Amino acid sequence: MSKKTNYDGWSNEELIKEIIKIKSTTYGLVWHRDLPEEKIDILVNPDARTPNEMFPNEMAGRPFPVLKEVKGKAIESDKTKLVNLLIEGDNYHSLAVLNFTHREAIDLIYIDPPYNTGNNDFIYNDKFVDKEDSFRHSKWLSFMEKRLKLAKFLLKSTGVIFISIDDNEYAPLKLLCDEHIFGEGNFIACLPTIMNLKGNQDQFGFAGTHEYTLVYAKDIKQAKMNEFVVMDEDLEEWEEDEIGYFKKGANLKSTGVNAPRQKRPNLFFPVFFAKNGDFYVTEDNLPKNSSDIKILPITDGKEMSWRWGKEKMKNEKYNLIIEKNGESITIYKKQRPSLGDLPSKKPKTIFYKPEYSSGNGTSQLKDIFGDKVFNNPKPLDLIKDFISLASPKDGTILDFMAGSGTTGHAVLELNNKDGGKRKFILCTNNGDEKSKHKIASDICYPRIKRVIGGYKNQKNEKINGLGGNLKYYITDFVEAEPTDKNKRKLVKESTDMLCILENAFELIEETPEYKIFKNTDKYVGVIFYEESIDDYKKAIKKIDGHFNTYVFSMGDDPHAKKFADIKNKVTLCAIPEVILKVYREIFK
Repeated sequence: MSKKTNYDGWSNEELIKEIIKIKSTTYGLVWHRDLPEEKIDILVNPDARTPNEMFPNEMAGRPFPVLKEVKGKAIESDKTKLVNLLIEGDNYHSLAVLNFTHREAIDLIYIDPPYNTGNNDFIYNDKFVDKEDSFRHSKWLSFMEKRLKLAKFLLKSTGVIFISIDDNEYAPLKLLCDEHIFGEGNFIACLPTIMNLKGNQDQFGFAGTHEYTLVYAKDIKQAKMNEFVVMDEDLEEWEEDEIGYFKKGANLKSTGVNAPRQKRPNLFFPVFFAKNGDFYVTEDNLPKNSSDIKILPITDGKEMSWRWGKEKMKNEKYNLIIEKNGESITIYKKQRPSLGDLPSKKPKTIFYKPEYSSGNGTSQLKDIFGDKVFNNPKPLDLIKDFISLASPKDGTILDFMAGSGTTGHAVLELNNKDGGKRKFILCTNNGDEKSKHKIASDICYPRIKRVIGGYKNQKNEKINGLGGNLKYYITDFVEAEPTDKNKRKLVKESTDMLCILENAFELIEETPEYKIFKNTDKYVGVIFYEESIDDYKKAIKKIDGHFNTYVFSMGDDPHAKKFADIKNKVTLCAIPEVILKVYREIFK
C-alpha cells in the first residue's frame, strides 16, 4: 500500500498547487511528479538544459530554425514530377519549420523512434541513455512528447500516424499518445508486427518474434483507411458479373442487439420468390401470385429484421446472391470492392508477411551500398503496406526519424508500381561523433539518389532508376531577439521555406532586393526591402500571371496601399510576421 501524504502544515497555496497536480495526473502516465519541480526541469525537460531545443518564445538569444538548401544536391529526373524533401538536422527543429510549410498538409506520418533499450540507441542531451539511468523512461517520454505534439499539427484532419516500437517503451508510448497527444478515442490499432519468425534466441524465457506498430488518427471520425488489394492467387475466391468482382458476403438477415423485429420494425417484411426464380417485395406485403414462396427474416424461431429496406431490395437485386437448399432459401449480400477497383481485404491486426523480416531491410540496403552501413533498417514491404493502407495515391508522407530513408524508397517504389503521385518528406540528423557514417549525407541521401537514378546491385546487375525529384536542406538558425536586424535576417533566411510552402522552386528573377519564383500555375515573389516595392511591381507587370507576394514588414502590414494599382495581380502577405505567428504558437 502506498504511503499517505501528510498535508498538515501545508499552506493554502501549496494545497491548491497539489490539487491541480492531482487533477492533472491521469490514470497512467506520470513524469516523476514526486520530485521537486526544479529537479524535474533539469532532469526531464529539455527546455531547461538543452540549447539546441530552446525555442519556447522570442526571448533574447534564443534562435528560430530556418531551412537552407544544400546547393549541388538537388536531384531532378522529371520537371513534371513533384519535389520530395530531405531535411538534415535535429528533427525537433525540422518539425518546427514544417509547422510553417506543411501545417495540416500531411496524410501519413511514419516513424521508427529510438527504442530506448539502454544499448546506446537513444541520445538525450548529447549523451547516450543507459539502462541504469533512473530517469531513462522520463527522458524518452519528454523527447517523444515534444516531437509528437509538433507532428500532430502537421496531420490533415483525415491523417494517420504509424509508430514502430518494442517492449521497452510500448506501454509509456501508448499512454503518452492516449493521454497527451492524440486521445484514446483516436486510437486505431496496435499491430504486433512479426519481424523475426524464428525468434530472438538471446531473450530470456521466450524467443521474441515481434515489435509493435501503434496507429492513431488525428480525428478517427474523419480518418480514411484503405484495404489490401487481393493477390492473383486469391482471386479464385471471387466471381465476376456485369458490375465487377464479387464474392458471397453476409447473410441478409441481421444479427446482433439491433436485429430483433421490435428494434427495427420497418425492416421486417416478406420477400417473395416466383417459380421462374425471380424475387420481389411489395408495398402491402402481399404476393403477386398465391403460389409464390414467402421468406421472412426469422432466426431460430425469432422474428428478426433484414439488413436492407424495401427500396434497396428493389433497386439492387444484382447485389444479392440467392441460395436454395431443398425448401430452404437464403439471401446473401454480394461483397464488392469499390467500383472499378480490384478486390480487397481488410488487414488483420497481426501484421505478418515473410517480406517483413528485419533481415530483408538489411539486405535491401546492402544491395544498394554493397556493405552494411546502417543498423536495423525497416524492410521496404512493411513501409509500402503502411503507406498503401493510410495514404491516398496523391498523398504526402512524412518520416521525421527517417534514418536510412526506407520511407522515401517505399514511396518511390509505390508510385512506380501504381502510377501514384505521392511525395515524401524525410527528416534525419547526421548522427553523433561515434557514428561510422553520417546518416543524412552518407546514407539517406545517397540511397534516395541511387533509387531515383539507378544503380548496380551486389551481383553487378543494373537496377533501373524509379525517377523523381529531391531537394536537400539543412536546418539553420536566426537569433530570435525582436530587433530590426534579426527580423530582416529572418526574412532573408526564410526564402527557401517560402518556396517549399508555395511549391515554387524555379527561379525566374533575382536581385539583392527581391526574388521571383515560378510554380506550375502561379508565381511567388519575396521582397526583402519595402523600398524596392516599385521595382518589383515593374518586374511583375511584364509577366502574365498571378503573384503570391511576401513583403518585408516590421509588423503585419504587407503595404497593401502600395499595391492598390495591381491588387488583382497579387496576393500579399507580411513577413516575417507570418512565420513568427507560427513559432509563437508552437513554442509558447
